[in-house]
Amino acid sequence: MRHTASVGILVVTLACGHAVAVQAPLELQPALGAPTPAPMRSNVTGVDSILKTLSLREKVGQLIMPWLLGDYVSTEADRFNRALSWIDEHAVGGIIISIGSPLDAAAKLNTLQRRSRLPLIVAADLEWGAAMRITGATGFPMPMAFGATGRELDAYQLGRVTALEARAVGIHWTFSPVADLNNNPDNPIINTRSFGEEPEEVGRLVAAYIRGASEHGLMTTAKHFPGHGDTGTDSHLSVPVLDACWDRLDRLELKPFRAAIAAGVTSVMTAHIALPCFQDNGSPRPATLLPAMMSGVLRDSLGFDGIVVTDALSMGAIVSQYGAGESAVLAFEAGSDLLLIPDDVGRAANAMVAAVESGRIGIDRLDASVRRLLRAKEEAGLFVRRTVSLDSIPGVVGHPDHQRIADDIATRALTLIQAGPIQQWRRRPGRTALLTYAEETNLSIGDVLIGELRALGETVNPFRLYPSSGSMSYDSARAIIDRNDRVLFATSVRPIAGRGHVDLPVQLAALITGTDARKPTVLASFGSPYLLNQLTAFDGTYLLAWNTVAANERAVANALRRGTPIGGRLPITLSHRFPRGHGIVLLPVR
Repeated sequence: MRHTASVGILVVTLACGHAVAVQAPLELQPALGAPTPAPMRSNVTGVDSILKTLSLREKVGQLIMPWLLGDYVSTEADRFNRALSWIDEHAVGGIIISIGSPLDAAAKLNTLQRRSRLPLIVAADLEWGAAMRITGATGFPMPMAFGATGRELDAYQLGRVTALEARAVGIHWTFSPVADLNNNPDNPIINTRSFGEEPEEVGRLVAAYIRGASEHGLMTTAKHFPGHGDTGTDSHLSVPVLDACWDRLDRLELKPFRAAIAAGVTSVMTAHIALPCFQDNGSPRPATLLPAMMSGVLRDSLGFDGIVVTDALSMGAIVSQYGAGESAVLAFEAGSDLLLIPDDVGRAANAMVAAVESGRIGIDRLDASVRRLLRAKEEAGLFVRRTVSLDSIPGVVGHPDHQRIADDIATRALTLIQAGPIQQWRRRPGRTALLTYAEETNLSIGDVLIGELRALGETVNPFRLYPSSGSMSYDSARAIIDRNDRVLFATSVRPIAGRGHVDLPVQLAALITGTDARKPTVLASFGSPYLLNQLTAFDGTYLLAWNTVAANERAVANALRRGTPIGGRLPITLSHRFPRGHGIVLLPVR
């Protein structure tokens, strides 16, 4: 039988000074939807008074945020009951929601909100818009595309539209923007998630995103502190090392985080990276578990008094060495407030409770973190209303006005690195072999591109390649190429957690180079901009389109066949030949 809790009314004093009565715990009935008893009244007022009503286990629960899919699931299903157990048994303070439809995600969150004694704070990774996690929402180009336009207004609009669509489905907090400098081409996990490599420019766009989101009700997170960009290891697998001391950090990596703090960022997320310069002795600990970094640098040197969030504690860089319980305690001791996605919610909670009971963690330190999180809930309006209206979602999420903004940014973000034969496409239609490559079989790269090109008069003969494609598939691709006058490669090579590299398959690189030697060839990268490092003999058109959302595919089709202008500039250095700021400008075809 599930646990039950009493019912009450919390009278919360808001910043405006008004006292508002809000519903406290619901009776936890064995069956959802059962009648709720009449609420009892309480004298509870303000965040500090709420804090006094919480047991030790409830306080610890406020610090824990497990991961949940946003897809449809029956309320009787085992995995839904598991989510209920996080609330009933561990009193978790929030949920990080992942992929699902707007209505399914919102309905699930509404149910969990009604179940919880205190309102849940809901977060998601929304780096390139709500579409990163909510299907049907507006998909923007990757952050590096905003570096290519260089416009603060574009980054502000990304934050604004993301906030409107996220709040509509019950998400209050985005774990973005990425404040890392991508100054290492071999970084396997940051890449286009970064705005660029130049500290001031990245800081300027980070701050604009934060303003756009926060002014429209969405809490924000600068990540991954103190900077994950100049590393060559994926922290989902093992601990990357940043061989940088204070002078280097102060001059480079910390500048975007300072800009984020000045812009009023809600939280800062830790990086699971080791910095040998900040270790006392022994094997380097990840920054997430390092008091000298989280309390010393972030709190003391940078003066940040907001919420410190761990990166996922289930990642290999942490859990494989320290375990689910001890990693949570170490992260909290180092200075974090919110323990994100522990590998085991129960073990993490039990370890934290034991650490407080033993005196390892002081109750004042625990209360300070709980107070920060309760205050965030208050500022998000969750003590006034914690659920969302399902009827209002279709009028906000994926709105055509939002899509027009994304389309405009995608068009201006296109960056031409090598011109090659692009003018052939821009001047007249023809017969094109379109070879698409995606690293996941469910990624529909090229669908919009094919339709748009055909609508503009191009004869398109498509063929799809995947990581699993063998020699027979490549033979078929060559046959398609032979039957057409010109060739367009559209590739999506992007950071994928746990893979450890961002590269083209050797067979595909050879196919692209060989095709370029004998036919007019365009390579449009809907992912990593660094592909030329593998294609040293490639002389064809190289066009950066940043990611596979519909806006970017439309932008490429319009640039190739409508002759729309191309004017993006590199926010990173590709090579000595193609430095930061490089970009071939093409005026519109008349």
